[in-house]
Amino acid sequence: MRKKITAIILVLFCFLLQTTLFHALAFNGIIPNLLIILTASYGFMRGKKTGLITGFFCGFLLDIFFGSVIGFNALIYMWIGYMNGSFRKIFFPEDIKLPMFMIVLSDFIYGCLSYCVFFLLRGRFAVDYYLIHIILPEIVYTVFISMFLYPLILKLDTWLEKCEREE
Repeated sequence: MRKKITAIILVLFCFLLQTTLFHALAFNGIIPNLLIILTASYGFMRGKKTGLITGFFCGFLLDIFFGSVIGFNALIYMWIGYMNGSFRKIFFPEDIKLPMFMIVLSDFIYGCLSYCVFFLLRGRFAVDYYLIHIILPEIVYTVFISMFLYPLILKLDTWLEKCEREE
């Protein structure tokens, strides 16, 4: 029960940070994707099911408040959480290479799918512009923030696991 409450609080906290504070800290309109960091982290730390559920709630929050199509972000985030959950067997808490690589890959996939749905299907073919000016800067900013946020999520998850074992 403690894990579920903590996950809900983390989703809401990251959503609020991403949509308020980091909009003020935006570089050229680019903000880090904290919800991708959280979804990917929960995926490879806890598995496919938890990653899928976390991804759904993260994406659904974005859809409700900022989405033009309800369900688009929820679907992508669910898929990202599920795919990251596939790597749970090779996840080691002390190794930061896998989490950073998966966060980069997840953010890249999210950016590409967003481009395809919102721009490419409307006939806007400036793929190189979108990649250079939006996707790559967002990935760099997200990875920079994840170097600080991911260890906090990992410590919190380790502490929750320890408390659960003691009970």
